[in-house]
Parts: sequence; C-alpha cells; structure tokens
Amino acid sequence: MAGEVIQYQTEDGVTVIRLQARDGNVWLSQAEIADLFQVTPQAVTQHIRAIYEDDELDQEATCNDYLQVRTEGKREVSRQIAHYNLPMILAIGFRVRSLRGMQFRRWAAESLSEYLVKGFVMDDARLKDPEADYFEELLARIRDIRSSEKLFYKKVLDIYATAADYDPKADTSQQFFQTVQNKMHHAAHGQTAAETKLARANAGKPMMGLTSWPGEKRGSLPTKAVAQVAKNYLAADEMDTLNRITVAFLEFAEAMAKNRKPMMMADWIAKLDDFLKLGGHPLLSGAGKVTAKRATDKVNTEYDRWHTRALNASSIVEQHFAESIGKVKQLEAAKPKAARKGEGDQA
Repeated sequence: MAGEVIQYQTEDGVTVIRLQARDGNVWLSQAEIADLFQVTPQAVTQHIRAIYEDDELDQEATCNDYLQVRTEGKREVSRQIAHYNLPMILAIGFRVRSLRGMQFRRWAAESLSEYLVKGFVMDDARLKDPEADYFEELLARIRDIRSSEKLFYKKVLDIYATAADYDPKADTSQQFFQTVQNKMHHAAHGQTAAETKLARANAGKPMMGLTSWPGEKRGSLPTKAVAQVAKNYLAADEMDTLNRITVAFLEFAEAMAKNRKPMMMADWIAKLDDFLKLGGHPLLSGAGKVTAKRATDKVNTEYDRWHTRALNASSIVEQHFAESIGKVKQLEAAKPKAARKGEGDQA
C-alpha cells in the first residue's frame, strides 16, 4: 500500500492525526477507513455514496482499485479492492458520528484555526524525526519567504536602524537598502537587481521572462508590480543561492546587532562584504552598470507590450475550439465529392 493514516491520543490528552505516506499519496480501503474512525464498513459506504451524490468529490480522482490478498476461509485469494485517497478519508472524517470522528474534527478545527491565525501549521515531532524527508523542503520555503523583497526590506531596516547615522526619512537609507540588495544579487548570480530586470524582462518571452510570481499556481497573470521584482526572473538554482545568502546574512546581522556595538551604515556595508568574501562569493564594486530608473522604465515598457498581447490572445478553451473546427473542416474536405453530395441530398 502507498501508506497508512495513524490517529492516536497522547498522554496529555491531545489528539494527533499523522499521515504516513509514501510517494506523496495515501490510499485506504473501506474496511481500513472504518477501522480508522471506529465505525462500521456499512456506515463508510453510506458516507462515500453521499459524498459522490453531493458532488463534493470526484469518484475518478478519489477512488482506485488495488490488488489485495485476503484470507477467505482457509485459503488466500487475490481480489481487486476499491481504495480511497486522502481527500475522501478527510471528507468521511467530517461526517462520521463516533468518538474517533469527534477527535478528528477537533484536531482539524484546531489546525485550521492555527493556520488562519498564524499562516502555518507545524508538526514539531514529525519534523524532528530523522526519518522524515520534509525538513529540507520546509527550510527551503522559509528561506524563500525570508528573502521576499518586502520582508527582507523590513528586516534590513530593523537591523540597520541600530546604525548611529540611520535616518528613515533620508534618501541615503533607500540607497543603502538598494546597495545591500544589489550586493546579494550580484553574489548569487553575477547581476545587480537592475541589471537582472534590464537583461531578462522581454515581452516576446512567455510571461515576459518571469519564472515565478504570486498566484502562478492559480493561473493568475503577473502584475506590473510583480514584474518590477528582480527575484522573480531568477532560475531555480539562482533563487536557491540568493535565498541561502539572504537568510544566512540576516542571521549574522541580527547576531551583530545584539552586541549593541556602535555601528555606522558604512560599517554594515563592510560587514556584508566580509560576509560575502567568507562565503567565496564575488563582490560588487560600485553601484552596477544599470541605474534603477533605466531598469524600471524597461520593465514597464516590456510589461505593457506583453500584457496587451496576453489580453488579446485566445484562451486555452478558444484555442481548442478553433483546433476542433479546423479538424472538422479537414475531414469534410477529405471526403469524396459524391459522398458530400449524398449527405446534402439526404438533408
């Protein structure tokens, strides 16, 4: 089997649901689901039927037959048994009337509440398990979040606000942030943020050269503001390097700031250079070859060209419809004239 769901109650009375899955999937038979929630198989059958009748889930997406060896009398036989995946297991958990079902719903409500309030839910014990393979993924996602432009800017300002000559209203503070950002971009992939946007924003490319943007998985188009973020043009390996540099330096800078040693903004830039040299990364000398304004203007121009074309382009459905019409016309054209005339006479 692809995995199993384990539900148990810890000594302090907190109910825990844990998914032990292989290959990212879990499938349980009707009998296994009944055992999980401590109800009869007949009750599970009724809930499954009701879930499909209500169109809550699609049967083809949630049900699969697996060969299973069963003991019938004194002999073992192999039969195809229907198994249901995690969405169906969870849907049944919200419907069953049993102590286990109540425990499951309590756990689900607490997890959802934590997610809505904090934005995340963590299974600490599972992440500490050396056999678990999710920890690296979690760290990668945290690195990506911490290096997002808004969070990075806020964190840098929090740290560098300790500088004796820091003035939040001065233009030098914004320039200071751009200097830090450009040094990190250059260390990760050899271009400043402005150079990246100038070189990679291209209306002729799919999504104008962007490699990631908010709403991508939902099918949303990138906005002009998103197109102005240099990080959104990076390849996966470049993004990973930038994220690692950013997070490591933020940790280093936070530790330095806690020392309460008087620092000037120029001192922080020197510390950043020392940090990058220690990691063997190339150092940026000066402000780079491209000004921020030139890069911003280029992105705006490319985005307007790309966005106009994207709005006028046919949707996927329209493209498929046009292809179908074209195939029908080809079939009609391929028919002998006599056949086409006969069909016309019958009409």
